[in-house]
Amino acid sequence: MPTRTARTAWNGTLQDGGGQVELSSSQVGTYDVSFPKRAAEDAGGTTSPEELIAAAHSSCYAMQLSADIAEAGGTPVALEVTADVSLGPDPAGGFRITGIALKVRGEVEGLDEAGFQQAAEKAKAGCPVSKALTGTDITLDAALES
Repeated sequence: MPTRTARTAWNGTLQDGGGQVELSSSQVGTYDVSFPKRAAEDAGGTTSPEELIAAAHSSCYAMQLSADIAEAGGTPVALEVTADVSLGPDPAGGFRITGIALKVRGEVEGLDEAGFQQAAEKAKAGCPVSKALTGTDITLDAALES
């Protein structure tokens, strides 16, 4: 199986410095990162580790769910997945990811709501990114749409 690589170049202190994260394997872009903007409500045109984790989790979950729906006998027509990754203080000091809220809305043929819910929960447990983040509380809000 492949290994994927990202690289970050950082200059300066945590509060005054900044950097760029490069998606090296895909070469699709280089994005600014900044701790003050990471900790602010408005990202101000920069990304963050939490946003990158959210991207990884939502895309991984969508792939896993499409496989689990098919395994259950359904056909995924459209899945829309969002992942909200929250940063907060760590009681032991510093910061930590305090939670991830997955939300999926699906248009699926061949499964009822109960079958979709079962596939959605299975995907939450089976997605490789979910497995990597087992130390974080991950919630799921899943629903079929017509």
